[in-house]
Amino acid sequence: MRKIICALVAVTLLGMTGGGQSEEPKKPSELMQRKLQASQKVLEGVASNDFDKIAKNAEELLTVSKLAEWRVLKTPRYDVFSSEFQRTAETLIKNANDKNLDAAALSYVDLTLTCVKCHKHVREVRMTRMD
Repeated sequence: MRKIICALVAVTLLGMTGGGQSEEPKKPSELMQRKLQASQKVLEGVASNDFDKIAKNAEELLTVSKLAEWRVLKTPRYDVFSSEFQRTAETLIKNANDKNLDAAALSYVDLTLTCVKCHKHVREVRMTRMD
């Protein structure tokens, strides 16, 4: 479990960028920054056994995923990824509220993998549309 968390910390730190959270993102890149910041705080919570931090930032991820700007594509596969992200965020919140660190860590990994798969899909669709 520690190796997984350490690897995720390393990947997250490589992708870190500055900037504060905004209440109403104006474009998808701002929304993704907000998502990245909340995701990093979830990881901090997992690493420090801070269930309140995990739950609060998982709730932020769920809120962000329900904003209109979240929908950058209209494909069935994108809808599946988006629904999976929301279900996993809800599970993460439940695991944090239950104070189950192992389950929360696994939910965080699942959430991260969903992000990676969805971002790959978005890139592939955009590349196809450019051709």
